[in-house]
Amino acid sequence: MAVLTFNRPAVLNAFNNELMRETLDAVAALNASGTTRAIVVRGAGRAFSAGFDLKAGGDRVMEDVSDWERQMKLQFDFIMQFWHSPKPTVAVAHGFCLAGAFELMLACDVTVAAEGTRFGEPEVRFGTGIVAMLLPWITGPKQAKELLLTGDDRIDAADALRMGIVNHVVPADQAFDKGMAIARTMAKAAERSVRMTKRAINAQYEAMGLSGALSTALDMDVLLNAGSSPEKREFARIRKEQGVKAALAWRDARFK
Repeated sequence: MAVLTFNRPAVLNAFNNELMRETLDAVAALNASGTTRAIVVRGAGRAFSAGFDLKAGGDRVMEDVSDWERQMKLQFDFIMQFWHSPKPTVAVAHGFCLAGAFELMLACDVTVAAEGTRFGEPEVRFGTGIVAMLLPWITGPKQAKELLLTGDDRIDAADALRMGIVNHVVPADQAFDKGMAIARTMAKAAERSVRMTKRAINAQYEAMGLSGALSTALDMDVLLNAGSSPEKREFARIRKEQGVKAALAWRDARFK
């Protein structure tokens, strides 16, 4: 088995381009490995991850749609590598699991959540969109629409379990061991059977149009990011002048 740890604890393991590219390389190597039978994904420090790094790029402006297409494609591939990996993937979530990290967690085959983990997708609250629109395929449209259209980022672990977003909720000090136990059981099973069964399950979603739906949603996210809105402009202004914490405080204050 392999354990992949997001290791930027000072920023709640926020995903920047360097981390994403390193992870893509690492997972590709694990996929090619003849000895790795399962992959456990976790975060160092206080969180699984707070999502994509809002500080990344600083004041850099991407004015061309093609710039956004490249950036969103990197983010999409970073998330979906866990869905497409021929190895079973187990996410162990704790602390915060938000936005892009929430989508990555959904892309993993199994999720163990520590009690107290906070889940959600706040993108609509500051004018952006969803990179990998997996949630409707996991929960169904009603729950997905409520969560995504309100930008709810305070889903607790018990509600995540009820919604089918996670498989298990355990005390925080037992979460990693639980994830490892599940991965170990998968690793002991017949490797070819595990690989082909995962492929067969994923093929069911392909038959229902998953790839086309995700591609359309990604196109919409590119347009959202390349375009503008009053909320997006104000969030960007505050972030530039006062920093990310102030911008997040402005975003959240509007919904209190």
